[in-house]
Amino acid sequence: MLRGYLTTGGAGRRRRPLIAAAGAAALVGGLFAASAASAAYVSIQNNGVFELDGNAVHNSIDDWSNVCHEVRSGTGGGGFPSPFTNSMECVTASNTSGATAVAWESDGAALDGSNYNASIFTGGGSKDPQDISSWAWKDDAGGLPDKDNLLHSFAARYLSDNKDLLFFGSDRYDNSGDAVQGYWFFQNQIAQVGTSSGTFSGLHKNGDLLVLSDFSNGGTTSTISVFAWDSSCTKGVTKPKVGDCSDANLRLKGTSTSANCSNTTDVLNFCGIVNASNGTTAPWPYKDKSGNTTYLNGEFFEGGINLTALGFGGTCFASAASETRSSTSTTAVLKDFVLGKFAVCGADLKTTPSKTTLEIGGSLTDTATVTVTGSSSPPAPTGDVKFYVCGPSAGISNCDPADGTLIDTKNLSGATQSGNAYSVTSAAYTPLSAGDYCFAASWPGDTNYTGGPYVDGSSTECFTVTPKQPAITTSQTGADGLPLGSAISDTATLSGTANQPDGDPAGGTITFTLYGPQADPSNPVCTGTPVYTSTAYAVSGDGTYPTAQQAEATFTPTTVGTYEWIATYSGDSPNTLGVASKCGDEPSVLFALQPTMDTAQYYYPQDSLTVNVASGAGDLKGNVQFQAFTNNTCTGTPAYDSGLIDKTANTGTTLTADTNKQTSFKVDAATTTIWWKVSFTSTNTGIKNVTSNCTETSTVTIDNGTTANTP
Repeated sequence: MLRGYLTTGGAGRRRRPLIAAAGAAALVGGLFAASAASAAYVSIQNNGVFELDGNAVHNSIDDWSNVCHEVRSGTGGGGFPSPFTNSMECVTASNTSGATAVAWESDGAALDGSNYNASIFTGGGSKDPQDISSWAWKDDAGGLPDKDNLLHSFAARYLSDNKDLLFFGSDRYDNSGDAVQGYWFFQNQIAQVGTSSGTFSGLHKNGDLLVLSDFSNGGTTSTISVFAWDSSCTKGVTKPKVGDCSDANLRLKGTSTSANCSNTTDVLNFCGIVNASNGTTAPWPYKDKSGNTTYLNGEFFEGGINLTALGFGGTCFASAASETRSSTSTTAVLKDFVLGKFAVCGADLKTTPSKTTLEIGGSLTDTATVTVTGSSSPPAPTGDVKFYVCGPSAGISNCDPADGTLIDTKNLSGATQSGNAYSVTSAAYTPLSAGDYCFAASWPGDTNYTGGPYVDGSSTECFTVTPKQPAITTSQTGADGLPLGSAISDTATLSGTANQPDGDPAGGTITFTLYGPQADPSNPVCTGTPVYTSTAYAVSGDGTYPTAQQAEATFTPTTVGTYEWIATYSGDSPNTLGVASKCGDEPSVLFALQPTMDTAQYYYPQDSLTVNVASGAGDLKGNVQFQAFTNNTCTGTPAYDSGLIDKTANTGTTLTADTNKQTSFKVDAATTTIWWKVSFTSTNTGIKNVTSNCTETSTVTIDNGTTANTP
């Protein structure tokens, strides 16, 4: 169960109540305008978890005497401040039932009624529309009106029927005269800076809650207005309505004069009540201005708010302050105040590396997530998250930032938000050495989350960096065979190595060994004594070895057959592993010399013609011409031209002619296509000419086979 307590000032300073009650009776009028629509929510005056009956004594359910006991007993915090003693117990001997936060504080006044003046506002900037950085204070100044002097303040928070309920109250030194009171509920942690005077730390956050109350006639007449801090309000409007900006930074959320907790007929989201008669029991040490140890009418106030119904459900109010004022105007000068913590917002830090394993040369990041609690909308965490790394160390299982190396710092202002979780990610980290590592992240907390430093360097933050497995490829001579007496050699190309931890290229050596001749080249064996072993060539990172500056790995076999090379890289611990080529991947073949025989074909293409004509025109006679072209248009210079072949002596109606080897041409190319153009020119005027017009082709394909080298 989360518990919040107020303690302000150092040694010799008075401890001030979290919520003061000089203007408490004003809450009789209510915090927000009630309406029929509020019936959907828990009735605050009949809430079922806390008594709002105008007194502080437990009857059937929790009351302020339970809150006092819980704080006094140490269950919820450290006991009463000085001058109270351990013998001064609260009336009720039991704690609250289910409160999520409690606070009970005394202003430190002595029981004889002395020392009632404490810290007050000072300076013209101490006004509600001004941010807290403009406020100023001084201590034990004197001159504080008795009706504005607060003796005790108390608060409790519950979650009932999924509704967030806030109860608060206070008692004061005197009930004489009217008083004006304000209540601030801050989401950020606000604190006094200085010893006897000074300023304040912390700033407003949109959604901070302000209640202004004006009560008179012992609490029978009251005016209540409620505002939310809203930085979009630059100024107020005249006679603001609910939802309007009533002043700079203040938006009116509600106003009422009819929300008395004694109202049993209406469903209220908020109410307030004062003790109605003199002699009301004070369940803790109390003495007013008149010396009474019980309350006079209007000296005790309590109230409640259904935060869920009013749009503030789940908001974590880390700090709260009460104030007395010169009037209900939002620009009124502030007089007295009480400031301190209410709900202690919790936080947790968890970190997650982006990888749990990676190969050397790779990078990874670490993500730190700050999850804040205390409500459904606690203040955003602020400040820097520092990222550390430990290792490499075999078997490492955690990292203490004190033992680690700082690798990055990220401010939570740039966090990625998901609900109440705020995540920042480190810059990429590239390990320089293979091995086992762990990340750690540390956040000191801030004024809202004071339980720091928050650290996660557990085993879930650990990762392993594996060595680089390089690759080796080889290039040997003689793979396609060399005649016996030839020298054979091998080179190896190394790739994928990793730098050494100091940044230098990988070291180590490459050695070449040769095995053979193989008894069965289809099943090579690379064991036993090699026929050749090279020197160990020094490696400097990726590259081809031997280098140009190193002697070749060369051997001249004296026996024909197949030889197998093996290239072995020793590796360079810890970042680069060793590697070797495979037996059978690098054969060099030596063979006996064998003569060869080549053949070559050639052809003489031939052509012939036959010309026929009908009888009656006389003899078919004239000249014949054969032309061969290497294009299909039979243009240009022919590859072969027979010239005119004289057939003028021919008789009859049929004429024949042909070429011959002596008059044709030689073809010895692999494939040659010939287009023939054959013409007949008639010398008989009764018979016309005729030509083939490049329609006849001859294709010659020559395949001489391979060189013969069989014995």
